[in-house]
Amino acid sequence: MAQDFDLIVIGSGPGGYVAAIRASQLGLKTAIVERENLGGICLNWGCIPTKALLKSGEVFEKLSHLGDYGVSAEKPSFDFKAIVERSRKVAKQLNSGVGFLMKKHKIEVIEGTAKLEKGAPAPKVVVDLKAGGSRTVQAKSVILAVGARARHIPAIGLEGDGERVWTYRDAMNAPFFPKSLVVIGSGAIGIEFASFYRALGAEVTVVEALDRILPVEDAEVSAAAQKAFEKRGLKFRVAAKVTKLDKSKSGVTLSLEAGGKAEQLQAEAAIVAVGITANLENIGVEALGLDLDRGHVKTGKHGETNVPGLYAIGDCAGPPWLAHKASHEGVHVVEHIAGQKDAGINAPIPGCTYSQPQVASVGLTEAAAKAEGREVKVGRFPFRVNGKAIASGETEGFVKTVFDARTGALIGAHMIGAEVTEMIQGFAVAMTLETTEEDLMNTVFPHPTMSEAMHEAVLDAYGRVLHI
Repeated sequence: MAQDFDLIVIGSGPGGYVAAIRASQLGLKTAIVERENLGGICLNWGCIPTKALLKSGEVFEKLSHLGDYGVSAEKPSFDFKAIVERSRKVAKQLNSGVGFLMKKHKIEVIEGTAKLEKGAPAPKVVVDLKAGGSRTVQAKSVILAVGARARHIPAIGLEGDGERVWTYRDAMNAPFFPKSLVVIGSGAIGIEFASFYRALGAEVTVVEALDRILPVEDAEVSAAAQKAFEKRGLKFRVAAKVTKLDKSKSGVTLSLEAGGKAEQLQAEAAIVAVGITANLENIGVEALGLDLDRGHVKTGKHGETNVPGLYAIGDCAGPPWLAHKASHEGVHVVEHIAGQKDAGINAPIPGCTYSQPQVASVGLTEAAAKAEGREVKVGRFPFRVNGKAIASGETEGFVKTVFDARTGALIGAHMIGAEVTEMIQGFAVAMTLETTEEDLMNTVFPHPTMSEAMHEAVLDAYGRVLHI
């Protein structure tokens, strides 16, 4: 069969559409297959619309503290329907933007559901077209960028129904505003929704099976985050296993087991945020003999699979399940396919939680570094003594740095506080460029900025902190 394209990308999320754009830039004739919305979950039902919701919650919550800034406003209120509609408009705008980018780069968009069949030099792609009928296309290379969806555990009732039990998708387009809410899972998704609904006044309880919230973060950040969230009125049940979720017309009842004792929680609604599942059903992976690892596609250092000509990127290829990781992998894989010098697929990947306060990190936690047998130097600096933070009324949180004591390499950075998601890239750049503590200490940070706390945390690791 003749080659229709140089590259076919299946899935148009932040991994897929970025890969397609880079392929076009490199002169590859490219097609992208999408079964639902250009931009994937991230632009339509994930990263972007949730940030729109969180911004509305943040603005409303700040109104109750205007007196701290010498400002007053009478009886602020919110329109939940309008908040949701704003988030949907933001998603629609970006969805249209991806469509424009596909046209600009002459990438053919094939609307439909793809299935892989054996072929050479890469699997054939059979598309069940949205408009009806089917189309079979062949390329030299195929990239799987099919993403993932919310994990369900129907045996104990942890399954979204869009009415009283919500997945992340339901929660951002909720049928009503709940006066009380239970969030099951305290990863980034669970904490962000808990933060949003609490900002608007809901009574929110977060249930976590492990012994601390945000379990992938540094332990000090997790502890500080829980304390900060509790000050805002959030409640937590950690080390609590959900044994059953029952729903009725008026709400949900959650049965828990904690410390050997059974207990129950009741609320008007529940959000299930207990992980994700790769979208690999009915795509032909079994017939191809594609190697999987715990439900995700197993890949090599260039995103290659065990099937010739087939690559996988993003959420379907395993953790960390982050949009920017998918985009980075997409660019790397395409450049590898095009025969360019490898830029390195293993660059440090920062993680962000857009709650109030925000949480951001990159690299190893202190515990993980020590578990690797490294001797470390650790620095900390609180925002409560940072001039810009004090002037802004944003003194909650701190910056923590982790250095390899032998080499001086920055191997981890962990932050909690206002706008830290905008600052973590500084440490990501430093790690990517393999800077040492000396380089960072000699860098001039502007004053007054909250980013000065980053510099001070570096200085603190080496006994040179200035403002404590």
